[in-house]
Amino acid sequence: MKSSNPVLGRITAAAQQPTYSVPGGQPYSYGGRTYEQPAGGYGYPETVQHSRDVMTIDDVVVKTVSLIGAAVAAAAATWILVPPQSLGVVWIAAMLVGLVLGLVISFAQITNPVILFSYAIVEGVFLGAVSKAFETRWNGIVLQAVIATLGVFFIMAALYRARIVRATPKFMKVVIGAAAGLAVVMLVNFVISMFTGSAGPLRDGGGIAIIFSLVCIVVAALMFVVSFQQIEDGIAAGLPRKYGWLGAFGILVELVWLYLEILRLISYFQED
Repeated sequence: MKSSNPVLGRITAAAQQPTYSVPGGQPYSYGGRTYEQPAGGYGYPETVQHSRDVMTIDDVVVKTVSLIGAAVAAAAATWILVPPQSLGVVWIAAMLVGLVLGLVISFAQITNPVILFSYAIVEGVFLGAVSKAFETRWNGIVLQAVIATLGVFFIMAALYRARIVRATPKFMKVVIGAAAGLAVVMLVNFVISMFTGSAGPLRDGGGIAIIFSLVCIVVAALMFVVSFQQIEDGIAAGLPRKYGWLGAFGILVELVWLYLEILRLISYFQED
């Protein structure tokens, strides 16, 4: 349920990336767009003056691992501390808080580590509650979903690194558009389910639900390629180091979405 919301915010953010000056008068791309840069730069306040203050892949990796670590720690604490009868309340509360916080981060392009770690913790609480609820009903399902999620992530990273999957401008537009469409559909379906009390055909475990989850998994996996390209473009453009937090945020959002869809898909096949 929750995965669509922060993704929608992330998609909006990707379409609103700011421009930055880059020395040398060379055109550069970021967020799927190409910008022309006159010699000497535009002189925006965000112009990078020192190489030590620019994004690097190592720094983005550290930030990503840190956010994921915070989310995992919060999920583990929730799993241990929250009793089964309270999982629903925690689930809904964390989902709503995460929705608001994720949209704020995306629209405002927030790079404050405190806010981003707060988001990661809230997501961890949500994941912990959801995972415990699923594990209570289907023993072993969480481990299967975690392994599958990590497998998909590393496969996409390898495919991107080998340039087997290329993030061309057309590719990015299609994937982002597909993700935006899915986000809207999931949000509408969630609102309807809140009023009707029914999961509907998209989430009832039937044939349509299985196909829908598979589509979501494919798009979520391709969104990793979009994020990898945006990070690579940001590094090439010499963006300030703080923007590495947004790259880490995007990957965290996509991991959460992918995990939830895989968890849901596995549960469909374990129904009696």
